[in-house]
Amino acid sequence: MSNAELPIVVNTWPWPQATDAAWSSLISSSSVLDAVEQGCTRCEVDQCDGSVGYGGSPDEMGETTLDAMIMDGGNMNVGAVGCLREVKNAIGVARRVLENTEHTLLVGQLATEFAKEMGFKQESLTTNHSQQMYDDWKAKNCQPNYRSNVTPDPTTSCGPYKPTNQLNTEKTKPRVELGIDQSNHDTIGMLAIDMNGHIAAGTSTNGMTHKVPGRVGDSPLPGSGCYADDLVGGAVATGDGDVMMRFLPAYQAVESMRQGASPTQATEDALNRILKHFPSFSGALVAVTKDGLVGAACTGFSSFHYCVRTKSNPMTSVISVKC
Repeated sequence: MSNAELPIVVNTWPWPQATDAAWSSLISSSSVLDAVEQGCTRCEVDQCDGSVGYGGSPDEMGETTLDAMIMDGGNMNVGAVGCLREVKNAIGVARRVLENTEHTLLVGQLATEFAKEMGFKQESLTTNHSQQMYDDWKAKNCQPNYRSNVTPDPTTSCGPYKPTNQLNTEKTKPRVELGIDQSNHDTIGMLAIDMNGHIAAGTSTNGMTHKVPGRVGDSPLPGSGCYADDLVGGAVATGDGDVMMRFLPAYQAVESMRQGASPTQATEDALNRILKHFPSFSGALVAVTKDGLVGAACTGFSSFHYCVRTKSNPMTSVISVKC
């Protein structure tokens, strides 16, 4: 997309209902934080692709946990939650962390206690679908499995596990052989910019399917899942979070744009930095400048789609990028 235009809402994947929810909020409230929260909430309620919100991506114990983040590009404040249990509106809790604490990230059961204090309902995130996913995984000897250097052999057996005496730190197996592909780690990443160029970014996901309990991905980490700066623009990421968080690709894309790169160039560069070390990595980035120029790049997928809506566009556009 080449024509700069504000206000604008952009989000990962072909989920226009989330874009439209964010747009409606932005037009009615003029708040980019409201827009990002409402857009991500729409996907949490709709359980977008089963990878956002409740009832998806059960961990080794069969439990669904949630990660989310929201960032204000004006004051650089962030609110985030990781491994959030038994609360459906993860992005809403992240917003409360941003506005009702001096912290950045709350995790696990104590994040749930905070959410309850803030008025959120505690309820199970398990559904018949997620329970069936867990049962099927157990029936397949817990495959795919993300354990390493443990006994019994995690490639053929379920736990409980104990560490082995011989440690192999070379993780050479292609990520796709671990079951890490587009089907198990979609994330909604959303960017909203108002008429004055104020930007907010946010993410929400239920993480990786069959993850080790307690695992937190890239989505709630500033600079990894998303990043926003009113002086430059913002970026959001989706993909193999355990790898992505090591490179802060959203931050890198924004910094490249600060140095004059276009959004497309910035996202391509951020992914190439990862591919030098992890050639089988899969992921995607969408970036937008403070003026509303949008670009994206992807790798490891056949294609990647993202959504854009602006004032002159009465309908959300779904843009396809070849990987």
